[in-house]
Amino acid sequence: MRQLNVLAIDLAKNNFQLCKTTPGGSVINNKKVSRSQLATLLVNEPKALVAMEACGGSHYWARYAKAQGHQVKVMPAQKVKAFLQGHKTDPNDAAAIAIAATQPQVKPCRLLTLEDQCQQGIVRIRDLLVKQKTASAKQLRDMLLELGHPIAKGDAALMKAIPEILEDGGNQLPGDFRAVLDEQRQHLKALLARIAEVEQRLKRQINDDEVCQRLQALEGVGPVNAMSLKITLSDTEQFNNGRQAAACIGATPVQHSSGGKERLGSISKKSGHKTLRSTLYEGAMAVIRQLDKREPRTVKEQWLTHLIARRGKKVAAIALVNKTIRTAYAMLKNGTEYQPVRLAA
Repeated sequence: MRQLNVLAIDLAKNNFQLCKTTPGGSVINNKKVSRSQLATLLVNEPKALVAMEACGGSHYWARYAKAQGHQVKVMPAQKVKAFLQGHKTDPNDAAAIAIAATQPQVKPCRLLTLEDQCQQGIVRIRDLLVKQKTASAKQLRDMLLELGHPIAKGDAALMKAIPEILEDGGNQLPGDFRAVLDEQRQHLKALLARIAEVEQRLKRQINDDEVCQRLQALEGVGPVNAMSLKITLSDTEQFNNGRQAAACIGATPVQHSSGGKERLGSISKKSGHKTLRSTLYEGAMAVIRQLDKREPRTVKEQWLTHLIARRGKKVAAIALVNKTIRTAYAMLKNGTEYQPVRLAA
């Protein structure tokens, strides 16, 4: 990469800042270009190292630059910030990207294919719909509880209770409130229908994906987790080993080591793939709840049972998440099936 010119792009919607430097770091030019000018320049420019921050549009421009024969390095914005000199301006930002791109210790971000990015989009749309559904249902439950109408858990119980409340003429609810309550019920019904529709499309995607089918064999990994794991770990060359993959998702302890003394803390709440880690944790807790009801059947379940006895359920769940990520990474890297070791009868 040091033998190529660097094209550092400060991404935006329509007007981009482009800093071109030599392999030695000398600035050739640092100018603004439009969207069409940038596309033309990447086509006409000899092979170069195209560098940019990970932000909106970075996957598109990275794929476009690779298609034109360039090397691409997409970097976390917080890593680039350390190389910023002077005030925050577009030319200074582009120059910082150019400097960071030549530093071997600045690790690049993974790049998603168009297929992976679209599958990720389906998962995120589903997540948003579920959050909207949860918020709407909670608001209805809280308001009705304040009015003396407690409702049992579950969406079905809520959808059944609201019409009964609306038809009850003796509860003295005003007409306008009844009308708004019914409209909100219709809104919640539409959200439930949208979630079911998106989940059906997601299910078709997963059933047609051989990798997702293999990943679902892991303990605590359902269809959505399998899709998310596949998208996150699909570029296995991004990680040197399974521990790096687990650290990327945020399932390893935070280190604060100095003077040859290793100090390991809890997992970080701020870094990593928080959504995937959360859903993997819920899957791990489901596995642990099942182990409460029966004896372990595999070597991993036996290990998990002993860990629960020593450290408790929550620590054991995080340990299972870590092991699940490492196993998934190995499966994707080697193209193998998951084969749990059964205990002798």
